[in-house]
Amino acid sequence: MTLNQNHSESGGVLINNSESVLMDHDNVELVFCDADSLPEAFRKSKKGSVYLTPYRVIFVAKGQDALQSFMMPFYLMKSCDIKQPVLGANYIKGTVSAEPGGGWEGSATFKLVFAAGGAIEFGQSMLQVAAAASKGQPVTPGFGGCPYMANGAYAYPPPPANGMYPQGPPPCYSYPMPPSGRS
Repeated sequence: MTLNQNHSESGGVLINNSESVLMDHDNVELVFCDADSLPEAFRKSKKGSVYLTPYRVIFVAKGQDALQSFMMPFYLMKSCDIKQPVLGANYIKGTVSAEPGGGWEGSATFKLVFAAGGAIEFGQSMLQVAAAASKGQPVTPGFGGCPYMANGAYAYPPPPANGMYPQGPPPCYSYPMPPSGRS
């Protein structure tokens, strides 16, 4: 997990050329449960946006604060669960470990609180994408969500092709007719 390495000066998210944003949600609050043992940047709850990519979850805070962005790759996350309290907003809770050179050390328990809804949808997609990533499987456009497009729209994948050859059958070869042995 890295601190303040995945945001632009204008407040947007920075991702690698090889990844895409699969899902995003605004009005999300990031809270660290064991903040006393963490650096100062982790001590207050932060409000902002959360992004799901095929390899990680990125939180980008609103406003000017010591914590501007927080990146959690799936291989450093554990014990993630979707919580649905009787009173209060649904949230995702888990533990993340620091990445070497990531701006902090140790591990932290986090909560992503979805005040405007979306915790279940985001959490289920996150768990599904993380499971595929741990198996080395690529994320397909129909992973359970829709791929994000730059204009804010979501593209729906086309229906699967009929038959076992989605690109069409392989080329056929023509063989000469067998000699007729009948007289």
